[in-house]
Amino acid sequence: MVTEKHGVEFFVKSSNFDVRYPLGSPARAEIENSIKKGAVDSLWRWQANPSFQYVSDLVEGLMKLMEGEHVGPFNLGNPGEFTMLELAQVVQETIDPNAKIEFRPNTEDDPHKRKPDISKAKDLLGWEPTVSLRKGLPLMVSDFRQRIFGDSKDDISTAAVLSTTTTV
Repeated sequence: MVTEKHGVEFFVKSSNFDVRYPLGSPARAEIENSIKKGAVDSLWRWQANPSFQYVSDLVEGLMKLMEGEHVGPFNLGNPGEFTMLELAQVVQETIDPNAKIEFRPNTEDDPHKRKPDISKAKDLLGWEPTVSLRKGLPLMVSDFRQRIFGDSKDDISTAAVLSTTTTV
């Protein structure tokens, strides 16, 4: 399905999903591959944004901002910088080791710096993100798998979503 307002793709699991698509069946594998492709496509659409961030880090920063006496703007982005190749490799390792990485020319509006300056948030709020892309992406994938397929999950945060942020 696709959200009406923003056109974001999402999947809904029906009550008889596991009966119609049992684990290990070719039909289930086809659906899982489609979801993997959708996740990779979504990440590529986000590539021009300045940072990837685990939502729990963003929520913590917003809470500190709301509870404090300081007035913004504050950059609550994630300064963890990486190349698009590094991002593709993390996605490949996490989602599909057989995924092919394609090299294409940058778009004209491709930002050259994806490292937000969070010094004001660190100094005045005592905040900085704690979940790296390499740690957050597998948590996000596990959370989506649990929501979509009902797979068991170990100790995974319910806030398993990466967000892209700029200045608030």
